[in-house]
Amino acid sequence: MFNQLQNNLYFKKFWLVVGFILVSTVITLSIISSPPNIIPSIQYGDKLGHALAYFTLMAWFAQIYHSSSQRFYLVIGLFLLGITLEILQSLGGIRYAEWQDILANTTGILLAWQLTKQRFGYILFFIEKRILAIIRKF
Repeated sequence: MFNQLQNNLYFKKFWLVVGFILVSTVITLSIISSPPNIIPSIQYGDKLGHALAYFTLMAWFAQIYHSSSQRFYLVIGLFLLGITLEILQSLGGIRYAEWQDILANTTGILLAWQLTKQRFGYILFFIEKRILAIIRKF
């Protein structure tokens, strides 16, 4: 049942726009001089922020693309995005690259990849189903 749902996202273009806004936000926060520490009281809170950011990106796009090959390309693409941003940080002179950031990014990506193989990967479909049911009532 779930494999057939990917083509049934009614608001797919909207969800993609939201996804690209999320990607733009991650890119912006990665290259600005002093990004906000979202969890300042936790040691290595910035690493948790990295994992959360890339978990969010992978989980979001895995809601839209469901085939194994599409999701594999998402994993590779997000992994390369993380590495590219770390390289750009090191070239800027203000921030520096850390292999721990790449590890945190990858952890977030892989965790979301695994979680979206089940029902977690179809949240947008169920949200759309509810929205469309409400719209049809009016």
